[in-house]
Amino acid sequence: MTLISDYWLALVVSLPSSSATPRMRIWRAVKALGCAALRDGAYLLPAAAKQASQLQALADEALQEGGQAWLLHVKAHDMAEQAAYQALFDRTDDYTAWLADLAEARKTLSRLSTAELNRLQRRHARAYEAIRKIDFFPGETSARAVVQWQDFSNAIDAIQSPGEPQASTGRIARRDRMQFQGRLWATRRNLWVDRVASAWLIQRFIDPHARFQWLDSPADCPSDALGFDFDGATFSHVGDQVTFEVLVTSFGLDSDRGLSQLGAMVHALDVGGTSTAEAAGFEAVLAGARKRWSDDDSLLADISGVLDSLHAHFSGPRKP
Repeated sequence: MTLISDYWLALVVSLPSSSATPRMRIWRAVKALGCAALRDGAYLLPAAAKQASQLQALADEALQEGGQAWLLHVKAHDMAEQAAYQALFDRTDDYTAWLADLAEARKTLSRLSTAELNRLQRRHARAYEAIRKIDFFPGETSARAVVQWQDFSNAIDAIQSPGEPQASTGRIARRDRMQFQGRLWATRRNLWVDRVASAWLIQRFIDPHARFQWLDSPADCPSDALGFDFDGATFSHVGDQVTFEVLVTSFGLDSDRGLSQLGAMVHALDVGGTSTAEAAGFEAVLAGARKRWSDDDSLLADISGVLDSLHAHFSGPRKP
């Protein structure tokens, strides 16, 4: 998110000495927005930043607490002053600390369970996104962070999902469910989120009489089987959609709100992104089921009941 603008917003607030709690609340808010502190009570933000619109609310809050507040428009007079303002937003120290934590976490990966790996990845993703959100003028360190984060994510994928598919490009073709009845479907064994959810989707909504074969290697896929969730499979990742989402689109199930919500949950757990409140619970249940069942048929049967309940939950009326 590189911004190009000579204009800035300066928020100046003054609160009564008795207003310690509002002062701390406003300080935390301006820090979260990525403001630079010019001095105590004076904060600067690029006018073009998405967060800039929230400064007025902070000014209003200061007034409501009996203080004073000014939201000023500032323009750099020359290139030197512009550079000085930009330097206030240098995130090198933030990235450096995060990269150091990431390097230490990388050393622990081989000792962690699947659920622990996913929790670790989400924790570092949140920290990374928090820095990226306020990195208005990315530089060399931010570019290095992009590379290191991708390497870290790839390392986790390689450990917990050997043979994880690479997304293909192009459009997702529509399929006629009647042509996919009573078929043999195949995917990699040791089912995890996308594969178990996709198998459930196939069984419940696409091919009720589906038979499944769990592969030690994608190369073992029978010629008459419909492969899913591996490179070269009939159904796998396309663009930014995971296999579950591709199957939903392929078979015209997009209008099912419950499946769409399930797809968002599976997507977040499989490749990251905006999570849902139910995601962590489903991941924990799946991790527990994998400890209880040594074969994927039993695992699918167990988790299918959980996915049935989640689908009913997501399909119900939304809370006001």
